[in-house]
Amino acid sequence: MPKPSISSPAKRAADLREQLNHHSYRYNVLDDPTISDAEYDALMNALREIETAHPELVTLDSPTQRVGGAVAEGFAKVRHPQPILSLSNAFDGAGVRAWRERVSKYAQANLTDVDLSRLDDFVVEPKIDGLTVVLTYENGMFTQGATRGDGVVGEDITANLRTVRGVPLMLQSKEARGQGDKVKRKKTGASSPHLPISSSLHLSVRGEAYMTLAEFKRMNDELQAKGEKTYANPRNFAAGSLRQLDSRTTASRPLNVYCYAIIPPPSPPGEGADDSVIGGVRATQWDTLQYLKQLGFPVSDISKRFATIEEAIAYCEEYASKRDELPFEIDGMVVKLNDLALANALGFVGKDPRGAVAFKFPARETTTLLREVKVNIGRTGNLVPSAVLEPVPLGGITISNATLHNYDDIARKDIRLGDRVLIKRAGDVIPYVAGPVVSARTGAEQVIAPPTHCPFCGTPVEKHEGEVALSCPNDECPGKVDRAIEHYVGRGAMDIEGLGTKIVMQLLDAELIEDVADLYALKKEDLLQLDKFAEKKAQNLLDSIEASKKQSLERIIVGLGIRHIGEVAARALANYYGSLDAVLNATPEELQQIDGVGPIIAESVADWVKRDNTRDLVQRLQHAGVNPVQEVRRSEGLKVGPFAGKTFVITGALSEERDAVAAWIEDLGGKVTDSVSKKTSYVVVGEAPGASKITKATTLNVPMIGEAELRRLVIRD
Repeated sequence: MPKPSISSPAKRAADLREQLNHHSYRYNVLDDPTISDAEYDALMNALREIETAHPELVTLDSPTQRVGGAVAEGFAKVRHPQPILSLSNAFDGAGVRAWRERVSKYAQANLTDVDLSRLDDFVVEPKIDGLTVVLTYENGMFTQGATRGDGVVGEDITANLRTVRGVPLMLQSKEARGQGDKVKRKKTGASSPHLPISSSLHLSVRGEAYMTLAEFKRMNDELQAKGEKTYANPRNFAAGSLRQLDSRTTASRPLNVYCYAIIPPPSPPGEGADDSVIGGVRATQWDTLQYLKQLGFPVSDISKRFATIEEAIAYCEEYASKRDELPFEIDGMVVKLNDLALANALGFVGKDPRGAVAFKFPARETTTLLREVKVNIGRTGNLVPSAVLEPVPLGGITISNATLHNYDDIARKDIRLGDRVLIKRAGDVIPYVAGPVVSARTGAEQVIAPPTHCPFCGTPVEKHEGEVALSCPNDECPGKVDRAIEHYVGRGAMDIEGLGTKIVMQLLDAELIEDVADLYALKKEDLLQLDKFAEKKAQNLLDSIEASKKQSLERIIVGLGIRHIGEVAARALANYYGSLDAVLNATPEELQQIDGVGPIIAESVADWVKRDNTRDLVQRLQHAGVNPVQEVRRSEGLKVGPFAGKTFVITGALSEERDAVAAWIEDLGGKVTDSVSKKTSYVVVGEAPGASKITKATTLNVPMIGEAELRRLVIRD
């Protein structure tokens, strides 16, 4: 086949694509455009005209392909090359220093011939409040984009990410970048990482998709003017935009992306992931950022490198005070060891890499009026008071509801109806009522009385010894049923895809189900009578329910919603007993022999076992085919928990119910006792602590910590 002439449409289209990709790189990555928007648009229109006249010349990396295409039927699942992990948190400079100290001790104890000077080389990056995405390139071309999902498997949103202008459709080569890149590096002082750049490179890159605050406001104003649904914050808007089945909708949304990591390919059997090598060259995190930028990926210009931990902390604190000056939302900064080989060798604590820590910014706070107190019921029957507030903006969202923890907390803080109350956001996420503004009282405020009967079924409420929560003891309370089913089908339990809150309510309202066992008796004709259920949707849901029968024993124990049983405790029970039948025969004495299971969890399981409806429910599940059996592995109890081998004593009032905190400690492998002794690892001190416990802890030199420090212990070795 003869080569196209200089004036051929193919040659002209190729030249235009190269020019447009180059100018897009200069605009989106270098922030140093050399042509005007009008000139860029003229080049784009010229390419579009050629491709319209010659459709066979359209390529996947053409800038014209960012407009979106056909409507997808759903999102396929994508397995990431390596787990996309989260980070442990620090909430102040002391927390970051403690992280650095832990890393140093671990390195000295476990790594041979380590150069400790490599531990004093850090990169600090913004923790952008967006949606984590994974971008994959084959032969230099963007071929797949996915959400983080559960960290192992995400959703394929390739068509949508293709519309985001900051996502390079083809990796930049040295030739495409030209001399302008060199000028920009000299101007900014950025150093060349001496890493190879190849258009044939295969790699996966992690980034964060986001929407600027200005674009968020503009888009929300437009939606409101049209009478359409608006979004609470930029993160939700970005996430919702990328999860559109019609990629043309995504193309109409002004999304951005910042990239910050290269994900290593899948590890050979028996070997761990190694992200310390890029293109065959040993790399650092700082090199990685420069390398990504050279390839055409947008990289945050507020990322910086520091030689001491104090400089890194000062930089984090600087942005904690000027976060509102940024054009996008951040909820913290990330401090990373620069040496990727060292970071990789340090390994993980649970699911968190040791080589990095997130410096979380302080909670936002404001004041507003407490209008009403509503009561919600949890799947275990706890009655939880919730504040209905005069809507108030806080940290980029409007707060109209907040948690009140429990009625003891309300009484202790003397929170009253009609009070002006202080609202905070825990970890920049969950709003809660911190207390009243007493000086603003008028005298018209009313004391909040706890309910004496369940508002959902009228049953007299109970309060268990040693607990602060009021509870409905009625196992058939209608307020519990939907929560219990939602918990069972959720991603952390049986993971029945397609069975969300709305469909659960449809099934309950149609009286097709009364509990989780009824799910396995559903038929297609049952589902087809429901609103918005067609043949395909009904079959997909039935297939998901059928697939859940293959879930592990651990997942089923989680799904059954036993009070205080989380993922770690469920794994311990599954390993110890090996079957549902064996769990049903558990005794309190035997349960406490399991490593890490304390009296709270043991009592909870024993109480669940002896309930009248428990055996009936389990037998119906088993009859339906939900009856996994596994090998008993009693040496694999809760020893993996971060609190394994530690004993805690709690004194004073905490922000949550004491039993809930105790169960959380036990679920992480620790034990909670009532008295202080030489074997006590920590005394957790809340408000108004017991004097005798404080005195004994002081005498025995037992460490005393607050609730915030207790939470931070999770990230320690």
